[in-house]
Amino acid sequence: MMRQYELVERVTKYDPDANEDLLNRAYVYAMKAHGNQKRASGEAYFNHPLEVAAILTEMKLDDATIAAALLHDTVEDTEATSAEIEEKFGKEIAALVDGLTKIAKLDLVTKEATQAENLRKLLLAMSKDVRVLLVKLADRLHNMRTLHHVKPEKRARIAQETMEIYAPLAGRMGMQTVRDELEDIAFRVLNPEANRIITERLEKLHAESGDILREIEQALVAKLGENGIQAEVCGREKRPFSIWRKMERKLLSLGQLSDIFGFRVIVGTVDQCYRSLGIVHRTWRAVPGRFKDYISTPKQNDYRSLHTTVIGPHHMRVEMQIRTRLMHEIAERGVAAHALYKDAPDAKEGLDGFRQPAAESNAYRWLRHLVEMLQEGESPKEFLEHTKLELFHDQVFCFTPKGQLIALPRGATPIDFAYAVHTSVGDSCVGCKINGRHAPLVTELQNGDEVEIIRSEAQVPPAAWEGLAVTGKARAAIRRATRVAVRRQFSGLGREIVEKLLAKHERKFLDKEVAAALPRLGHKNLEDSLVAVGRGELSGHDVLRAMGIAVEEGKAREPRRKISAKKGDAADELSIPVRGVSRSAALRIAPETGAVPGERIVGIITPGEGITIYPIFARALEQFDNQPERWVDLAWDSQAAEKMFPARIAVTIMNEIGSLAQVTQVIGDLGGNIDALQMVAREGARDFFDLDITVEVRDLKHLNDIMMGLRTKNAVSSVQRKTG
Repeated sequence: MMRQYELVERVTKYDPDANEDLLNRAYVYAMKAHGNQKRASGEAYFNHPLEVAAILTEMKLDDATIAAALLHDTVEDTEATSAEIEEKFGKEIAALVDGLTKIAKLDLVTKEATQAENLRKLLLAMSKDVRVLLVKLADRLHNMRTLHHVKPEKRARIAQETMEIYAPLAGRMGMQTVRDELEDIAFRVLNPEANRIITERLEKLHAESGDILREIEQALVAKLGENGIQAEVCGREKRPFSIWRKMERKLLSLGQLSDIFGFRVIVGTVDQCYRSLGIVHRTWRAVPGRFKDYISTPKQNDYRSLHTTVIGPHHMRVEMQIRTRLMHEIAERGVAAHALYKDAPDAKEGLDGFRQPAAESNAYRWLRHLVEMLQEGESPKEFLEHTKLELFHDQVFCFTPKGQLIALPRGATPIDFAYAVHTSVGDSCVGCKINGRHAPLVTELQNGDEVEIIRSEAQVPPAAWEGLAVTGKARAAIRRATRVAVRRQFSGLGREIVEKLLAKHERKFLDKEVAAALPRLGHKNLEDSLVAVGRGELSGHDVLRAMGIAVEEGKAREPRRKISAKKGDAADELSIPVRGVSRSAALRIAPETGAVPGERIVGIITPGEGITIYPIFARALEQFDNQPERWVDLAWDSQAAEKMFPARIAVTIMNEIGSLAQVTQVIGDLGGNIDALQMVAREGARDFFDLDITVEVRDLKHLNDIMMGLRTKNAVSSVQRKTG
């Protein structure tokens, strides 16, 4: 066990102004508070907070954080109280200990809803003071180092929790050293056989390549020295879990990996970084497509470095990272390094953006962004899903036309880009240009792309976009906008139904009169009542009764929804999978517009014939405004995904050779089927033709893909959905 004076010496070595009295008092208080408590290993419990404090001294953290680490389990596991901690050690340390106490018993690998809520609490506590995060990660790191003392079933659960939450969280905070160790220990527990095979292979490769690696190190140092650059070069090998992850992601065997070994070149200034890169590329042949400049464009966790791969001595592929000493500290220790360097006198060259407290770092801004998402009222389950997405994705960097840098997860689309700029930009997005050319909204963005979003204030984001988006922010905003749009549609439909029924009684729809009846309807506001009527949950006649209007019994009945289909009816053979009517109902889709899964639909009853299905935007519905009894609220069934459905679209094309072929090829390539096509020449505009196409698709997403694909063609002037 580390002695009291040893801990103090560790801190004062990197921080001569540290409060030694505070550290001594915290050490003695924690040791007495934990008394004779034991850990699973049988050692004194106090050894755990002491080791956590020792880990934090390696990160060179301030005396308050070290004291909080010593005290972090006292309130939870001893008779100490928060008030007593504040009295003896002050408000700052008491607040840190309190934040750690609140998350001390979080179980992040539980039922999904519980896990999500616990993750909310964890991030909220961390967002108030980043030091809570640092102590928590050090606490988890020591627990993982002693995981072999825990029962096997609990061991696997803790390892899974570490792999899913704590390791990627450390990575997002830029603390790569902590992340690597957490992942490797968890990997040994979760996949011991794979870990053993990779470790043995690495040991064999290291024995075979040791001399070559030393030769490359010496050659690099010598070559840079000849050009007046004093550099520190160290060889390194990928960690077992990192190798395993790359093998799975790229479907490679261990023998196919060519970058197991790499080199870090650490120099004095940013200028020397770029000069070193030039020297390396002049000396050895560079591998095309393997250069990345994270100095001019840092990662979101503040990581900066130049990456390149060359064919070095003995024709060995060599991966290099070139950085300054301060960049190296940031890369290894992330947010923990900011406090040390923000006021450093030598932090002038190559540290633009680093002379700031951790609370202002890009990594910490990411944490605050998550907290903002959490406060927007999403459900815990959605928040957990989005957080894990953002924790695990690598990034691409794109630009707005004005040069603003937007960092996105790998695999992101222009939809994600639009919402990253602003929610209103995403909600009004109708198209995009990538590097000056029109492109589908489903295009996967690449590093360096310039993205221009085309907007329309009349746009409402389709629900199908949620499946196309990658970022949590975009998905949440689309889901929210969809809910609002659907609610608005139901409300409008409900208002029309009540208005028509009131008109039959020679009464006008007045908000105040209808609102006065709300207590009898059991709703809080007028909007809720109208939505209920639109959904079919509340009868329009019930609203009239609540207003004191006499309704004849015959008219009070809801329209019958069970309509028998005629034998041999073509509509019956189609067997349209919708909910809201009996399975024996005769159904047909309105030929004027078509209708596809994913869009809001209603049915219109025609006595003796059955029900015609219309999308909610169909103009034909206007003729039934004064017949609310004929309206049936419908919804697509889950079986709809197994069929193809018709949708009519209007396409305007240029009058030139191959125009029609471009249209049909797009539809065919994207898996659509043309059921009918009519071409009409425009009067007075012989340069264009109008196409009326009935295309069969699986759902709204499929239809949108086809329409967006058509819009990218030069011969296509416009593409619109037919409304009837």
